[in-house]
Amino acid sequence: MENFTVACAESCTGGLLMSRLTDFAGASAYVKGGVVAYNNEIKNKILHVKEETLENFGAVSSQTALEMATNVREIFSSTIGLSTTGVAGPDKSEGKPVGLVYVAIVGENFSEVKECHFKGTRSEIKSQAADAAFELLMKYTI
Repeated sequence: MENFTVACAESCTGGLLMSRLTDFAGASAYVKGGVVAYNNEIKNKILHVKEETLENFGAVSSQTALEMATNVREIFSSTIGLSTTGVAGPDKSEGKPVGLVYVAIVGENFSEVKECHFKGTRSEIKSQAADAAFELLMKYTI
């Protein structure tokens, strides 16, 4: 895909994905912006994730990841929305295990949510989650 633009909605990666995307010279040609939504209030109020989604499935769910990617794409008028949400640790969240991460991508004619199970320290899980999101982006743009 040529001439794409991307916007990111990050939770568990805390801005790491956006940092990696902007490490490349010329990133301003394709990176529109992003939101780090580390709690449900921001996911709902800024990223417009439905309260029902957060209540019924939790912040760490494929449904939330998909809404985050869909809505950040719309908010930033980008061709692609990319999101991460998960449990980096050291403790479980919402009864979900450390290392459970959902990465989602949404474009005009595609959407995909990937469920990942990572192991390692908090920092290692964040890094693996950002890697998974980057790989998903490359799958649809290269």
